[in-house]
Amino acid sequence: MNPIEEYFYRIEEPERSSLLYIRKKIQDSDPVNITETLSFGMPFFKYKKKMLCYFHYSKKYRKYYLSFYHGDRLDHPELIQDGRKKFKILLIDMEEDIPISLILDIIEDVKKHIK
Repeated sequence: MNPIEEYFYRIEEPERSSLLYIRKKIQDSDPVNITETLSFGMPFFKYKKKMLCYFHYSKKYRKYYLSFYHGDRLDHPELIQDGRKKFKILLIDMEEDIPISLILDIIEDVKKHIK
């Protein structure tokens, strides 16, 4: 098992399955240009080798989230800046339907800001 897979398999269910589903949808959205690496102990997605987004857990909100680079340039009311300079986060509520369309729309918006 590689280190990225280990990250996900340390997470309890149902969070693990939900995050793996999101991960797969992100990868499938652009398999040529989106790659995944492990940085700072977290799975990072890169677009053309530049930072796109990453998964993390918020102790403050007690939820997993996706953090989007260039978030400061995005205008989505669901995103939270919370004192970050370049990033905004999208909290993942495991009790609700996963907002895949929204996630993929945000990723497309971020890609427009990557040179």
